[in-house]
Amino acid sequence: MPTDPYVPIPRQERPRQKQNFASGVHMPPAHSWRADRPGDNEARLPSDGLAGSPGPNVGFALTLAHRASDRFRLEPGEHAEDAIAVVAELAMKRAAAFGRAPTMIDIDVATEVLGYSGTVSGDVHEWRPRLVRGADHDYVLRRGIADTVSIDDLRIPVAELSEHLADMRAGLAAGPAVPGADAAPTA
Repeated sequence: MPTDPYVPIPRQERPRQKQNFASGVHMPPAHSWRADRPGDNEARLPSDGLAGSPGPNVGFALTLAHRASDRFRLEPGEHAEDAIAVVAELAMKRAAAFGRAPTMIDIDVATEVLGYSGTVSGDVHEWRPRLVRGADHDYVLRRGIADTVSIDDLRIPVAELSEHLADMRAGLAAGPAVPGADAAPTA
């Protein structure tokens, strides 16, 4: 925990050795850890379809989605809680694909893919309300919607996103990828 500059530090608590970096050189950032030492158990991701998107602080996507929810263009009968849950889940998957915590750009991409930005064709207005209905309380449905969009599509740079939106939305219109998700739309 940092100490305020006006609080004196006792001599015994001061660093005992000066850093020997050249001027202008700083400590490099930490690298990702891998279980590669002889005795380490190899890290294995769960193999079932409901494992989610492991990444650092992915839950922050919910906070960001709440902040952006006033910009969502909802259809009659859609609930903001369902939209927030689905946008956050897709943003979590995108952020985890890059190995970082979610940012507002992830929320913006998820909002655009799901058509909550308001600039979508008429067919999205038909299938999206049925697709996300109840997603706030249904983990299987949220995972199915997020897993329908591939990692490769989520890694597309934001500048090129508009070229791929039709394909991503066509996959979403076909229904969630997880079997047993009962809110699949009828196309």
